[in-house]
This record gives sequence, structure tokens and C-alpha cells, in this order.
Amino acid sequence: MNSLNRCADPVYCIMRFIAGIMFACHGAQLVLGRFGGMPGSDKPIMMIGGWIQLVGGLLIALGLLTRVAAFLASGEMAVAYFMFHVAKAPALEAKFFAILNHGELAVLYCWLFLFVFFYGAGRLSIDAMMRRGAAAPTATV
Repeated sequence: MNSLNRCADPVYCIMRFIAGIMFACHGAQLVLGRFGGMPGSDKPIMMIGGWIQLVGGLLIALGLLTRVAAFLASGEMAVAYFMFHVAKAPALEAKFFAILNHGELAVLYCWLFLFVFFYGAGRLSIDAMMRRGAAAPTATV
């Protein structure tokens, strides 16, 4: 099992990239009307959420300002779950189970981005490149 540890960070960065792109695609549905658009995306709260998804997803995918973007994305998904999925669930039973109120994707993104917030961008990210560049020793003459 220890041999798999060396793959953990590259696989994490690939997961971060894919999740960020998928999240950005949801934002593109709301804001740009791409990928089939989404009904109700003309409401101001949906537009704000769409911009958080689009910009935040791209930032997370690239690994730029990753912790800030992941924190905002996680919070936005928590708000989306409780405001739209739980609040609009028809039955009491549906309020307690994400699978019944169709909020499982919001819950998954919420927890995934909360993990990204705590874990950070990883080695394969713009954040890591900027840290390496800032920590590079300068030549003295």
C-alpha cells in the first residue's frame, strides 16, 4: 500500500481539476446558457450562484486561490442544498435524504470542496508554482 502513496498527490490534483471543470460547467449553464442552460437562471440568486460556480470552478481546476475558491464553492453548495433542495422537498421524509430531494450533487460538491479547502491545492497547481517561485533563493553577487 505504501507504493500507492506516491500517487496520492497527482491523483488528488487530477480529481481537483475534474471537479473544478465540472463545477464550472454548472456555472456555464446558469450564467452563459451553455450545455442546455438551466430554467430559472434569470433570478439574481441563481446568477450569483452561477458566477461562483463558473469562476470558482475554474480557479479550483487551475489551483489558483484554491482555498478561497473552495471555501466559497462549498458554502454556496450548502446554501443551494438547504434553500432549494430541502426547502422545496414535498414530503417530510424527502427533507432528510438527499437522494429523495435531488440534492445529492449539492451535498457531494459541498463536502468535496470543504475537503479541498482543508487539503489545499496540491503540488500540481498554480498556487504551488507561485510558492516555489517566491521561495526560490536569489543569487548574491
